[in-house]
Amino acid sequence: MSWIYLASQSPRRRQLLEQWNVQCELLLPGDDDDTDAEALEEVLPGESPLRYVERVTRLKLDAALARLRRRGLPPAPVLCADTTVALGREILGKPESPIDAARMLGRLSGQQHRVLTSVAVGVVRSRKDQAWQATSRSTVTFEALAPARIKRYVNTGEPMGKAGAYAIQGLAATWVSHMTGSYSGIMGLPAHETAKLLEQAGIRVL
Repeated sequence: MSWIYLASQSPRRRQLLEQWNVQCELLLPGDDDDTDAEALEEVLPGESPLRYVERVTRLKLDAALARLRRRGLPPAPVLCADTTVALGREILGKPESPIDAARMLGRLSGQQHRVLTSVAVGVVRSRKDQAWQATSRSTVTFEALAPARIKRYVNTGEPMGKAGAYAIQGLAATWVSHMTGSYSGIMGLPAHETAKLLEQAGIRVL
């Protein structure tokens, strides 16, 4: 079984990697890390959803590689990812509250939206770190949702901590009338793109 560092707190990403026979060791920020996660995920003026998700993912990778080097840990590839839900050019991030989650889901009701997941894999080198990046683009269409259904879903707590305020692998799957692209990418880690990046870093998935 191959192993990598996963610089993500998402249990879904870890589960997917282990499903693909890739063992992970978490490489998360600690007291030795001065990275401001909130500032890192701030949307820049006029920034498109695609540009946003790719920029944030690369910044996360740069911070993780610096963390690995600073802690003097054994060398291994580092993987980072970020998922963004976009309605047109509007970026729907993680809801700040149940009220915000209901607002987002109301915006997605009866609409087609995009789910962009960017993945980056990096390796610490003595001279210059090496990095590879790819982005998965999927579309999801929700049926029209009555406010009462949205409220019941929000009350489950599932939308919190999820981009766009929903989890495709959870209860919200019953709302999806049409989908194209990568199912695992909508979950947060696209299988095809991730396998190709890991191969470039010397990790063979299959």
